[in-house]
Amino acid sequence: MLKRLVVLVLLVLFGPALAQAAEPAGKLTTEAIIKRTLEDRLGGIKIEAVAKTPYLGLYEVRLDGELLYTDEKMNYLFSGNIIDAKTMQNITEKRLRDLTAIKWENLPLDAAVKTVRGNGKRILAVFSDPNCPYCKRFEKDLAKVDNITIYTFLYPILSQDSHDKTRAVWCSADKSKAWNDLMLNNTVPVAARCDTPIEKNVELGRKYRVTGTPTLVFANGTRVPGAIPAEQIEKLLAQNVN
Repeated sequence: MLKRLVVLVLLVLFGPALAQAAEPAGKLTTEAIIKRTLEDRLGGIKIEAVAKTPYLGLYEVRLDGELLYTDEKMNYLFSGNIIDAKTMQNITEKRLRDLTAIKWENLPLDAAVKTVRGNGKRILAVFSDPNCPYCKRFEKDLAKVDNITIYTFLYPILSQDSHDKTRAVWCSADKSKAWNDLMLNNTVPVAARCDTPIEKNVELGRKYRVTGTPTLVFANGTRVPGAIPAEQIEKLLAQNVN
């Protein structure tokens, strides 16, 4: 992405005349012109959307799961966070959270390994790969959290061995125990064969652009990538209520 961004910056800085050349006859919105022009310059790379922001006359460009900003004439392209100086809120970060949110009701929970602790009132979904070291670190922190129901979507994206282990977990008599034994104690369950939702989980993750593990989804749809400590899990569970 970094190399592509550099190319994009060079094209924007040194090719403003191309914007006018690329503008078709008839009337198009500024957003449509920016989208079409940048896609043409980048050889057809897909820009998801362009939207005008309420600040600095900038336009938001959604590209490959990232947010970039440009001016109306496409003379400059900006990459980074925009901070509201009055509230000190990270506007870019919040916007990304909103754009990447996953509606809880859209998750096929029957395709996940279900673990209930305590009263199970709080809920959390996790996309996880058994060979991911960050997932193992996260599971150790997650084990400290009580009164929660965890839905683990087995998401083997690292290797064939990951796929084999997730199949063995799913085909175990006690899926939750098999998963916890694997992640916390390095105990690999005995290989078994059965029908699994693993391929569908991989398709689900691709649909929602889950590119790394662990990826957490909270009750209100907030997505959090990466291993976070128990204290942060507790904080987010308190904030992200249905």
